[in-house]
Amino acid sequence: MSADASRALKVITGSSRFEASAEKYTVAQAATELVEAFPGPVVRKDVCRVYTPLGTSAFDLRVTWDLEDSAPTGPSAPNYTELKMGELAVAAADKAYVFFACRSERLSSTTAAHIVIGVERWMMPKPPEGDVKALKDAYATVAHSFSLAMAKELRCEKNGGLPAQPVLVPA
Repeated sequence: MSADASRALKVITGSSRFEASAEKYTVAQAATELVEAFPGPVVRKDVCRVYTPLGTSAFDLRVTWDLEDSAPTGPSAPNYTELKMGELAVAAADKAYVFFACRSERLSSTTAAHIVIGVERWMMPKPPEGDVKALKDAYATVAHSFSLAMAKELRCEKNGGLPAQPVLVPA
């Protein structure tokens, strides 16, 4: 995870310390699972989970991956801000998704894999509180960081079209 994503997690959770998720939750493991699943349909899978330290208010942030049949089309839901990263990136005050296309020798296919990395707060009993723009930027930053890490782990051509830094200016 990038330093920017680490700072973004503090904006999202209010904490700079986190509990470790299970050892099976790594970008490398998620990439291996994606390679094994490609090109078939999958049910959204975890990359990792982020928890605040024991003894603090409970917080469950999930980073997930999914495969789509094609690049996203059509308008995004009104609560999302579209960003220019990969095929599409969208951010809301409690979640963000980055869609990118990956061509890689690890995927042994002539067609690109259309990958979605999501970052969502789970089991949120009420709407997010705080600066909505800051929260959207924070979620987008974390989603970008994991997307870029996944693209690098998969050895996608041109990192799946993802920039080195998150683009937080609305498209």
